[in-house]
Amino acid sequence: METENSIYKILILDLIGLKFDGRGKPDPSEVKTHIIAKGGVFHDAPWNASDVLETGKLHFFYQPDLSTAAEILALTDQGQYDAVIAAATFIPKESVFNSGGVRIGAGTGNMGSASWGGGSGVGGVAPLMNTPGFNSRATAQMVFKALLRVRPNLPVEELHSQVVVGKFDTGRNLREYPTEKLEGKTFAIIGYGNIGREVARLARAFYMRVVVYARAHHKARIQADGFIYASSLLEAARGADVISPHIGLGALDVASGRYANAGMIDKDVLNALNKNAVLINYDRGEIVDTAALDLTLQTGQVGFAAIDADLFLDQKTNALIGPMVPYLPLAQKHPNKLQLLPHAAADTDHPSRVAGAKQAVDQIFDAIILKRLTNLKGDLPVGYSNAGLQNGYGNF
Repeated sequence: METENSIYKILILDLIGLKFDGRGKPDPSEVKTHIIAKGGVFHDAPWNASDVLETGKLHFFYQPDLSTAAEILALTDQGQYDAVIAAATFIPKESVFNSGGVRIGAGTGNMGSASWGGGSGVGGVAPLMNTPGFNSRATAQMVFKALLRVRPNLPVEELHSQVVVGKFDTGRNLREYPTEKLEGKTFAIIGYGNIGREVARLARAFYMRVVVYARAHHKARIQADGFIYASSLLEAARGADVISPHIGLGALDVASGRYANAGMIDKDVLNALNKNAVLINYDRGEIVDTAALDLTLQTGQVGFAAIDADLFLDQKTNALIGPMVPYLPLAQKHPNKLQLLPHAAADTDHPSRVAGAKQAVDQIFDAIILKRLTNLKGDLPVGYSNAGLQNGYGNF
């Protein structure tokens, strides 16, 4: 076999275990054991040119603390590693991985290497893959955690405080706190992949009216699942009380450097919602037009927004970078109207991350040893075969 006398180096850029070990550090041992069982080698350190590596092996180098482009490029700009596994970390265009990359999760917008043509996987010579489905339920549940914080809008903390100090009379005071249930309210979902479907099912469990905008080939399934299909984004938003996108960044336009779905939740969409609506963006930070969100929070058109997006700290300059940055001024301008999370809605779920990482390892082994690709995104590079899709949804 071609790999018998070869050495392959795979960089792992994000945490692959979220439980803590005896040293108080996130424990990667479950994925490490999986790598070893498959005949690979796990290194809890970066590759060094002086390292003596066993031939005929896939060597995985675990570096979960890198986050900035400068840190990553210092290790990847000359093709120092053959392949990469990442979750949230953004892979710069100039990073070189000639044997491909796998994103733990569904969207691949952060996989920016030109080796496979950027986040869309179109162009380049290496394959881009993902592990869809593993974090679908975790993300959907966090969407409802955000919604239930503000709807129904009963001020539970205020009531709790009054009860604790004995200053509340149910017969006299409860009438001062009218609220509305979720039942009968309209929930607009943008996209009908694994996460969108899970959010729709949870919304139905609360007896909400669910409207879904997605590509036309999803129409039959949406309607068969008992939801309303909207043929346009504006149609889905019109009259909705809650809107939640789960559509990904879409393709990158190389000339403009802009993703197809960037800013799609704009002023027209937000103004089509019912007054005092809730926006939950646990997809990609760039999908929402922050200027439009600022204005609609100011007017009360949007009553509350929950955003989950990447935020990184440049260790040298202390500068904050990432798609969360444009939202930070809004939190100062609109206190109590924003909840900002650092891409934590699904990425803090240990079973999801471990299962996704194990599948990513399997996909790397297949890609390098068998030239067989699972969950390919974009173009099929020359010399590879397409093994189709493997969806982790519902495995645990």
